[in-house]
Amino acid sequence: MWRQLSRQLNRASKSRCAFPVRLYSSGSSSDPDQPEAGVPYQTLQNASREKPTSVPTTADAVIIGGGVVGCATMYWLTKLGLKNVVLLERDDLTSGTTWHTAGLIWRLRPNDTDIQIQNASRDLMKSLEEETGVNTGWIENGGLFISSTKERLDEYKRLMVLGKAFGVESHVLGPEETKKLYPLMNVDDIYGTLYSPGDGTIDPAGYCTALTRAATKAGGQVITKCPVKGVETRTDDFGTRRVSGVETDAGLIKTDAILNCTGVWAPYIGQMCNVKTPLIAMRHAYVVTERIEGIQNMPNVRDHDASLYLKLQGDALQVGGYEPDPIFWEDVKHDFAFSLFDLDWDVFSVHIDGAVNRCPVIGDTGVKSTVCGPESFTPDHKPLMGEAPELRGFYHGCGFNSMGMNASSGAARELARWVIDGRPTLDMYNYDIRRFTETLTNNAQWIKERSHEAYAKNYSIVYPYDEPLAYRDARTDELHEELLQAGCVYQERQGWERPGWFSGQQQQPARIPPYDYYGSYGNTANDPNVYNERLKLDYTFDFPPHHENIGQEALACRNSVAVFNMSYFTQFYLTGRDAQTAADWIFSNNMDQDIGSTIYTCMLNKKGGVESDLTVSVVNPHQGAPPFEGRGFYVTVGGAAGQHNLSWIQNIIQDKKFDVQLTDRSEEMGLLSVQGPNSRKLLEEISGADLSNEKFPFSTNQMINIEGHDLRALRLSFVGELGWELHADSAALVPVYKAIVKAGEKFAIKNAGYRAMDSLSTEKGYHHWHADIRSDDTPLEGGLGFTCKLKQATPFMGREAIEKQKKEGIYRRRTCFTIDEKIPLLGYEAIWRNNELVGFLKSADYGFHIDKGVGYGYVKDPSGKKMSTDFLKSGTYELERMGVRYPAQMHLKSPFDPQHKRIQGQY
Repeated sequence: MWRQLSRQLNRASKSRCAFPVRLYSSGSSSDPDQPEAGVPYQTLQNASREKPTSVPTTADAVIIGGGVVGCATMYWLTKLGLKNVVLLERDDLTSGTTWHTAGLIWRLRPNDTDIQIQNASRDLMKSLEEETGVNTGWIENGGLFISSTKERLDEYKRLMVLGKAFGVESHVLGPEETKKLYPLMNVDDIYGTLYSPGDGTIDPAGYCTALTRAATKAGGQVITKCPVKGVETRTDDFGTRRVSGVETDAGLIKTDAILNCTGVWAPYIGQMCNVKTPLIAMRHAYVVTERIEGIQNMPNVRDHDASLYLKLQGDALQVGGYEPDPIFWEDVKHDFAFSLFDLDWDVFSVHIDGAVNRCPVIGDTGVKSTVCGPESFTPDHKPLMGEAPELRGFYHGCGFNSMGMNASSGAARELARWVIDGRPTLDMYNYDIRRFTETLTNNAQWIKERSHEAYAKNYSIVYPYDEPLAYRDARTDELHEELLQAGCVYQERQGWERPGWFSGQQQQPARIPPYDYYGSYGNTANDPNVYNERLKLDYTFDFPPHHENIGQEALACRNSVAVFNMSYFTQFYLTGRDAQTAADWIFSNNMDQDIGSTIYTCMLNKKGGVESDLTVSVVNPHQGAPPFEGRGFYVTVGGAAGQHNLSWIQNIIQDKKFDVQLTDRSEEMGLLSVQGPNSRKLLEEISGADLSNEKFPFSTNQMINIEGHDLRALRLSFVGELGWELHADSAALVPVYKAIVKAGEKFAIKNAGYRAMDSLSTEKGYHHWHADIRSDDTPLEGGLGFTCKLKQATPFMGREAIEKQKKEGIYRRRTCFTIDEKIPLLGYEAIWRNNELVGFLKSADYGFHIDKGVGYGYVKDPSGKKMSTDFLKSGTYELERMGVRYPAQMHLKSPFDPQHKRIQGQY
């Protein structure tokens, strides 16, 4: 049937056939010529259940949505001690998306948080039946990733190595080994496979029943047939909006915590209380084959190069994947429950040839049923979780991009900790709603374009330096065109374009065209697309062709001078009556310093985890700042984490009721950084200022004037060189930049981008927040103990946790490693000590000055003992990259300028 269907579709018109949009209820079919629409397992639909006539008057937390994430969140809230937890479901449990999920469970992912999240979900699925007596339908038949190219297999090897750090067993197999494992598979065109025997499948109805059984036994309450009609809010005496209740037809539930776990319908709930929810609904499909002899007990398959998966379903297969032209569900029906769409075979047909090629027997097998239902997708293919910036007490738990079942328990556990403890235990920044700026979260074009691209590229290789093509050039600074003509290849961070690397002026500018949806929906593909061609140069796990370009930028900074455009940075002022008190509490370092001081500091959570590292300058109220009385602070932080920082500070201000103003100037200001041995000579020439060590010491700030523009100069360096950051109004960027470039000609000045900056800072050993220092790392573990004012009596957030850890000792330590082998380190390489796995690299790059790969990771003693310098020094180390171990050197200090002489101008 499949081969016949493929031939019919190939003969059909290239224009999409407009199938009628019909909704199927579970198990129904309206077209005798089409396979039946319906899921291949039991559901929890109960048409006879009556609507409730009353609800509890109060609750510690109210979960809206009875899908797998809502059920798992209820389980964990009650497990962690909350008893009065209510789950509201508009129909029956699982009625939206969960009931028709494919139920595939994988664990190997390209980052450590995802692996831990999905590992935790799988572990609970395996153990929940013993806890509750309810069969969850867990089947551990394993998972198999198919590679058709060397690059894909390299990616799989990276997954394998990182998985080792978390106990995920996996093996790289050749074609012959794969054939023995899966006899029905065609292996003629494969390069290799990755086999994870501990993966499997789960029954959504059984799993959700078990989760809610445990939660209700612990005191929670599930109320079905109870749609939410509104969200009640209040404004406290400080002017902060907070959740106060949930309205239903059966009454009002007073609560201080609402968790929106409604998936596709999450924006509808958000609109009830003016909370932005940046996700979009799409139709996502799979088909179930008739019986296939010999398929029993085979592992589930993901053929990423064909954008295809094959999931074992008893003696049949589920076949699905990700198409380049998914159908958006723009008119979301709020009463949609246990229903399906017609399958659009024109859209789904891209999977047919791939499925038949990978498992030829499918070509002669009939289709038993089709499943096409709604699923929510987000602009970066990551869930939306955490407290909404707009409304305290309103938590997101939605937008799981077809990974809701996979991530369910792990994500729900962290969400429950968010509610109960104020922060999750794992680093959840990539899931946190605050990763997105508020200028983006209500932008329909950004949501649609980025969500489409994330969907279409879901099975694409995850390269370390890939960039989106959708919704670009939205936020540019005044230097954008100037640097584009100079050969800049841009990166994007939260809508901002920032320099990545420079190809040279002789190259055609890498201008980014409007998004073409990869030629789908009748759009003409952008051809030629210079930017995309430059981007593809980075589609490798080896050194890219422009590795030398990046090296030239980095070495210009080391040997002479380079200019960096850092205008995407978030820049804001903290002022007001309580500014000093607020700064003392919010920032870990000593903020009681003289005007003109610039302080590198952390912000910590109450567990001592690093929520940010940033610079804070004590400024004069009459120079280059908004008018204010008393003490004032100018705060700068990388723009990618800008919203996270602003929201973190704002929440503390609200909770502590500090009388301060937080003034964001990011849109009106720019930032140029001039770094290198000749930076002082250059800047003194164009400013006329005395920039000597005596007049302008390191870690201070002053106002200077260049080309008639007053700007704030901060003597800082993120690259380990003599240098200054120049903070100015946006209008000053172009004339100041041109003056720098002209005066720098005698020094052979170079434009440098963030690829060079990342290399330089890694070589120096500086910290990259959310790479090698995160909310699940403490300053003592990460080598930032000097940022904590423990010698003073001044209280600060997280102080008690840091004092306790300092007294008891640490069990892990950020450590530097280098290798002599001329291969790229990209992060997530495993660290071996004396043939024992002791950690993995969190950040890595190539150090062009020392001519070696450099990486930083946290080392643990496998015996569980406290970390000591003797333990680190006594080991023999190797770094495992893609399954191969390389001898490595451990360094207690940075291998580059460990005495920090260069930032003092001592060359």
